[in-house]
Amino acid sequence: MKDKRILYVSSEVVPYLPETEISSMSFEAPRMVNKQGGQIRIFMPRYGNINERRHQLHEVIRLSGINLVINDLDMPLIIKVASIPKERIQVYFIDNEEYFKRKATLTDEDGNLFPDNDERAIFFAKGVIETVKKLNWAPDIIHVHGWLASLLPLYLREYYKDEPLFSDSKIVTSVYNQSFDSSLNKEMIGKVKFDNIDDKAIEVLADPTYVNIMKVAVDYSDALVVGSDDIPADLNKYLKSSKKPVLEYHGLEDFAEAYTEFYKSQVLS
Repeated sequence: MKDKRILYVSSEVVPYLPETEISSMSFEAPRMVNKQGGQIRIFMPRYGNINERRHQLHEVIRLSGINLVINDLDMPLIIKVASIPKERIQVYFIDNEEYFKRKATLTDEDGNLFPDNDERAIFFAKGVIETVKKLNWAPDIIHVHGWLASLLPLYLREYYKDEPLFSDSKIVTSVYNQSFDSSLNKEMIGKVKFDNIDDKAIEVLADPTYVNIMKVAVDYSDALVVGSDDIPADLNKYLKSSKKPVLEYHGLEDFAEAYTEFYKSQVLS
């Protein structure tokens, strides 16, 4: 993967959040590419429960300061950055007071999903793309992890379809079983439609369940990775019927060779 540019976009990354299947792979895969001489960038949300002082996050003024329009509201985009100790890897954090200040990630203390998770997902997708544009860094591969990050393929291919920086970028989405019960805000489809995204592309978002959100990500990805040993049967079937390259599940102990080969022979070829 020498000199290849890979953008990792994840809802969670260690060491900034506890270890899960997603947060661990979102650290180990970039570390692998970094060791192979590839160029990487990692993006994640700056949740309020991330300790900024301990992890030495600081705001990047030259990248901050633009407003993103979410459902007709102007929301300021703040970009922070930190380095993973001993790895020489930079992580960019997408921040906004309204969406990410609360001291939790995706649910409240009772385990209920935040009612604005749909808007947070839209903000995160747009924020990543706008920041990469400002960096003027054209990725060869964009690898998406976690459902909060999963609107990125849709927005890149629809809302930003005329953006030349990404014209050669390939999108890979990892599908995990780290899902949620019930569904996100039922008004989500209207908020996505506000961005002039084709109705047909997002009709499943009328019921924004975990499976339906991930189906949209599958539709707009170039290749797919099974990120968990056991993913929802409906989603597994959808992957198989997508006619896209699919890498079957590999755990942390044996993923490196499989991911490298998949990137080279299935994604970039």
